Amino acid sequence: MRASDFDYQLPEHLIAQAPLDERSASRLLVVNSINETLVDRQFSDLAEFVEGGDLLVFNDTRVIPARLFGQKQSGGKLEVMVERVLDREYLRAHIRSSKAPKPGSRLVLEKEIKCVMVKRENDLFVLQQQGGKSWPELLEQYGHVPLPPYIRRADEKADRERYQTVYAQFPGAVAAPTAGLHFDAAMIDRLISRGVNTSYITLHVGAGTFQPVRGDDIDNHVMHAERIDVTQRVCDAVFETQQAGKRVIAVGTTVVRSLETAAATGKLLPLVGESTLFIKPGFEFNVVDAMVTNFHLPKSTLLMLVSAFAGTDIIRRAYAHAILQQYRFFSYGDAMLITSKTTDPYIE
Repeated sequence: MRASDFDYQLPEHLIAQAPLDERSASRLLVVNSINETLVDRQFSDLAEFVEGGDLLVFNDTRVIPARLFGQKQSGGKLEVMVERVLDREYLRAHIRSSKAPKPGSRLVLEKEIKCVMVKRENDLFVLQQQGGKSWPELLEQYGHVPLPPYIRRADEKADRERYQTVYAQFPGAVAAPTAGLHFDAAMIDRLISRGVNTSYITLHVGAGTFQPVRGDDIDNHVMHAERIDVTQRVCDAVFETQQAGKRVIAVGTTVVRSLETAAATGKLLPLVGESTLFIKPGFEFNVVDAMVTNFHLPKSTLLMLVSAFAGTDIIRRAYAHAILQQYRFFSYGDAMLITSKTTDPYIE
């Protein structure tokens, strides 16, 4: 397939620029892939579509303040978007500037952080900080919330809390697992009280999640690597759910990629490592039966993933419907509940 097969025209006013006052106040488009039906609901209605014994799997990564502004020794301005903190002294980042800094270049970020660009690794730059504090400490003190490029405003104090899931635990992501932003503590408690089970994987979302597919032939695209941790506890929870004939529901595409990476052999096994899994139409899913997700960018690998899961035709219809009905798109936008094109025992 071609990247152009996953293109669509989105009115700019439908790109959500800020979160709603309440997390669970967003809308929910329920996509039934078996019956090919679309139902407009509220996210607070999610419990009606989840049964006792189903397993909701969340991504408990925590977003770090990964954006820094500064200048080169020459005075040229630049923007640093952290991809990964390597240790207390080194990190890997994307840099936007009129001219890319050369190895050995000295940078000053946020007027306080002195560092050196040590080397270049393809599109990324390795920076070494020269102060007494560690990179995690410096980012926490001076960094900005790494809002996506389609949010056309500066980050605000409120984003530190709202561009973060309520269950975020392990720092390392530079973009939020946005499907989880709709869940507040009350909703999770309500689901658990209905007998729904929960489990957590960790995938540290990288800045590459916003990078478009280069070229029109999607078979030539190489995914950026992201760190994942799928524990034995998660594997046991999935096995018990499947044995009981219930559903594994992924909260977000990051959870889908983590579980399906760990189940690459056909059996879900614990895995701590890197995922470069590119899920596109034709992929055979081993674990996930349904997913909660947001609306994704045109021609993005995430749109290809949901199309692989539900079918390209129904996803095209769902997006056209969402635009017509004025849904809010992308990170701070509305949500979808999508059922697999092969398993759909509960949604009628």
